[in-house]
Amino acid sequence: MNWLLEKFVFRLVRKGTLSITDAAGNTHVFGDGTGNPVHIVIRTAAAERAMALDPMLAVPERYMEGDVDIVEGDILTFLQIVYTNMDETQTQPFLLRLGEMLRYPLRRLHQFNTQARSRRNVRRHYDLSEELYRLFLDEDMQYSCAYFETPDVSLEEAQRAKKRHIMAKLALQPGHRVLDIGSGWGGLGLDIARQFDAQLLGVTLSEEQHRVSSARAREAGLSDKARFEIVDYRSLTGPFDRIVSVGMFEHVGINHYRTYFDQCARLLADDGVMLLHTIGRSTGPSITNAFIRKYIFPGGYIPALSEMLPPIEKSGLIVTDVEILRIHYADTLKHWQERFQKNRARAVEIYDERFARMWEFYLAGSEASFRWQEMVVFQIQLTKKRETLPVTRDYIGETEKRLANPNGKRPGKFKQAAE
Repeated sequence: MNWLLEKFVFRLVRKGTLSITDAAGNTHVFGDGTGNPVHIVIRTAAAERAMALDPMLAVPERYMEGDVDIVEGDILTFLQIVYTNMDETQTQPFLLRLGEMLRYPLRRLHQFNTQARSRRNVRRHYDLSEELYRLFLDEDMQYSCAYFETPDVSLEEAQRAKKRHIMAKLALQPGHRVLDIGSGWGGLGLDIARQFDAQLLGVTLSEEQHRVSSARAREAGLSDKARFEIVDYRSLTGPFDRIVSVGMFEHVGINHYRTYFDQCARLLADDGVMLLHTIGRSTGPSITNAFIRKYIFPGGYIPALSEMLPPIEKSGLIVTDVEILRIHYADTLKHWQERFQKNRARAVEIYDERFARMWEFYLAGSEASFRWQEMVVFQIQLTKKRETLPVTRDYIGETEKRLANPNGKRPGKFKQAAE
């Protein structure tokens, strides 16, 4: 085995059982023999060198290319060994630290997301085949963190609960003008229009998502209430009574946070409410994982709260509520991975084996980052006035209960704090 790689793995893996068969056919065992064993086969000396020099990128990349295979265990179990050892020692091996140190100064360049570049980035991921996403998403095609009110509920129910949770925090009323920034395949926007008799504008940069969401609005007879357009949020004019954005902020880029919140402040009515749902990190500022940036979400970045709050404050918006969803996304990704594996053969038919291996590493790696690293989900509620919403959070749970009861009454008018 490449001596640098062997030294790296030896220093990292102190607990667990990791076996590596190198390109010469020799097997090396690391760890203390506990836990579920994982056995990796490295097929080329070039893969060994790449993994020694840049493990965060090279391991998933070489797996994707077929130069690395896991013959015992799976990707998630392998990453559990890696991440729990990193967490146990509270330190990172030098090669991991070096990779972050070299990439950190470039992160603003990587996230320089002009309108033209943002559209290209979106097409790389969201304009993939609709059928691909139907292989692993729920029936409503919700491609963001679900909300598991109990651990044993189905993915479909958890995604419905997520939408109820968000709609309740928006304090929606009939006739409201609602903007959905990054409207995906339209599920949340259609529910808002349908359940609250609201006027919904959903914006996306994905032609595929626009096609699907517009067709769904027509099929549901909601075209007069729910409209979807291909447009950059920076080009919009308001005002809107409510703004919601789910799973889009991760694509904004740190260079553009001030622009984003300033624009949201301009678009939001004086008595309006905004709900921002985004992946976040519980630690401080960092970089985008090299594999994710290169192959999955170019231009993307997961923010820390410390990076979001200053531009919010400068925009004039007021933070009225912050909720941290911790394990919910890990469980969501578990469901997605299980469904993807059941339909993996079809994914290979749609694209190829290389794509399927890339996608399964993306899903497993994402689940691992929420289970054993710093990834969480932020739900940040924003207004312009302190008295816009009730002074307690009781209205959120009450509205969720009404929305969960299909025979219940439409939510009534909220009493303002000043009344």
